[in-house]
Amino acid sequence: MKLNPFDPSKINVRRGGGGGGGMPGGKLGCGGIVVVLIGVFVFGMDPAQMLGTVEQMQGAGQQQSAPANPNESVADICDDSKYSMEACSALASLDQTWQSRFTEEGLGDRFTKPTLELYQGGTRTACGAGSASMGPFYCPGDQTIYIDTSFYDTLERQLGAGGDFARYYVIAHEYGHHIQTITGISDQIRSAQQSDPQNANRYQVLMELQADCYAGVWAGLNRNAIEPGDFEEGMTAASAIGDDALTGGRVSEDNFTHGTSQQRMEALRLGLTTGDDTRCDEIVQVR
Repeated sequence: MKLNPFDPSKINVRRGGGGGGGMPGGKLGCGGIVVVLIGVFVFGMDPAQMLGTVEQMQGAGQQQSAPANPNESVADICDDSKYSMEACSALASLDQTWQSRFTEEGLGDRFTKPTLELYQGGTRTACGAGSASMGPFYCPGDQTIYIDTSFYDTLERQLGAGGDFARYYVIAHEYGHHIQTITGISDQIRSAQQSDPQNANRYQVLMELQADCYAGVWAGLNRNAIEPGDFEEGMTAASAIGDDALTGGRVSEDNFTHGTSQQRMEALRLGLTTGDDTRCDEIVQVR
């Protein structure tokens, strides 16, 4: 996907570190990442719960990230690596696309840009301690998308989902959770889960599928940037992180929280082909 150059002054980006308990050396083995992915994508009900658990398990003995440099500019952070540059480019495009959509729908005053934090090893968040082992996540407490860019290597090498569009899909999905937060959909889903706990996982699946659909909407509204092979990369990534794919059939569908590979591909495809976020709203039917 060929995105336009971005203006560093118009995006909220920072580098994290210094205080989050990371895995030793900031790395995870294949077995470890699969276990964590299952925990995050299948059993994790919300970032705060999962992060708090990880914080307790890691303890003081784990290595920590180096403190972030307060004088470092956004341009410096974005130019740190290929993955950082891609993430910043995607954030700028997502900001512009969703701000335009809110304005078109007469909701411009409700739109706020999220912050993107790029880190390695560990970091502090309003939802608890963030770790490289968590994979990308969104924290509603500080409206920030957290990405340890080493996850992209895991996505490609261990889950078989490579390509720039696969990486853009990951950040666009987390951005979708930001949209759910500022529109109140997240609160409505949590309320439904509390009043109907037996179906809490089903509500969570709907919320995640809507975020997938929102990711597709962003891509669909930027169709002029789509390149050959991008669609296939997105479908491969959505399939790789389906609950059934990650658990290999070892977990009952009743315990899924993000949806099957097929459901995730269908949600992404719906948003991409229609470019209409109201179609994504139909998935949860709570607005």
